[in-house]
Amino acid sequence: MSTLSEISSVDEWQQLLTSLPSSTLLIASFHAPWAAPCAQMATVLSTLASEYPVTEPPSTKWVSINAEDLSDISETYDVTAVPFLVLIRGGQVLETVSGSSAVKVRTAIERHAQAPEAPAASTTGPSASLAAIMNGDVAPQKEETPVDPETAKKELFKRLEELVKAAPVMLFMKGTPSGPQCGFSRQMVAMLREHSVKYGFFNILADDEVRQGLKEYAEWPTYPQLWIGGELVGGLDIVKEELSNDADFFKPYSVAAEADKTTAA
Repeated sequence: MSTLSEISSVDEWQQLLTSLPSSTLLIASFHAPWAAPCAQMATVLSTLASEYPVTEPPSTKWVSINAEDLSDISETYDVTAVPFLVLIRGGQVLETVSGSSAVKVRTAIERHAQAPEAPAASTTGPSASLAAIMNGDVAPQKEETPVDPETAKKELFKRLEELVKAAPVMLFMKGTPSGPQCGFSRQMVAMLREHSVKYGFFNILADDEVRQGLKEYAEWPTYPQLWIGGELVGGLDIVKEELSNDADFFKPYSVAAEADKTTAA
């Protein structure tokens, strides 16, 4: 069975791209250690990979990439949020999937990969891990069924609750820190950098479901939004006001504070 392996350097990634046969489907999963949904996606992909046999030449290749440590690769594929899946064959991007929907990920992979061989008949049902993933929304949907709006909203709010807690300081912005797409987001990034704040970010332009849903979840209609400890601080004006009232407002979340904690430990 196939397995999910970690890419540790840009050179290793380039070597992989040049060595894979043009017929092989490369499944690349971009992740970040602070994003809780990425751990779940790793489990999903590992389980899916196990369904595909190892062949010669390989029909599929499954890898994961730290989007922050290997930012050059991330920028090549316009990775603006994690989890983020890129499907590649023959050096060409076939499809990308942003977000943590296991159904979307599995559907995209099955669309481009040769269907895995059917397992031998079993009277005990699927393995425990596969059954857990299937119950967790990985099983392929044979037909589109109407979604209850209230249920969909609850699921979205659950996802948003995880996102705002993905890092101690989370910035929901237009664009990325290296490429802000509005003046307010640019100013917020500059302010965080000025105070050496260690933070996670989410590009709301890459996911309209989050973009619209977070406005209602937060009861805050504009972006950027800064969250600390899972609680909304506010937009640019509010953050500036907090700093004017307390010059050390960001001090507990600075890189220096993180270093002190590590030293003390």
